[in-house]
Formats: sequence, C-alpha cells, structure tokens
Amino acid sequence: MNILPIPALDGGHVMFLTWEVITGRPVKQKVLEVAQMIGFFLLVALILWANGLDLFRWFTK
Repeated sequence: MNILPIPALDGGHVMFLTWEVITGRPVKQKVLEVAQMIGFFLLVALILWANGLDLFRWFTK
C-alpha cells in the first residue's frame, strides 16, 4: 500500500524522483505541495469510503 504512486505515500516520492531523473530538472515546489494535498485527501477519502462500507454492511445485516 505504501508504494502506490500517491504523493502522500512513499510511492509518490519515488514517482517524483523518477520524473527528476528522466527530465533532468527538479519538480517545482508548488507542484509538490499541491500533489501532497491531493494525495492526502485521496487517502482520507479512501479510508472514509472503506469504513463507510463496513458500517453499512454491519447495520444492514
């Protein structure tokens, strides 16, 4: 799970490092910040969705 290419996880850092190796220049700081926020909200949404499904199944049994 931690190696998924979501910027809030280690896979996201690897993705940006790979981009730097390919292009030969670093990614802009603003792009990294926005990607971190999007990745964080994506992870929170995934956790809420998974827990919501568990609660839904628990109450509908």
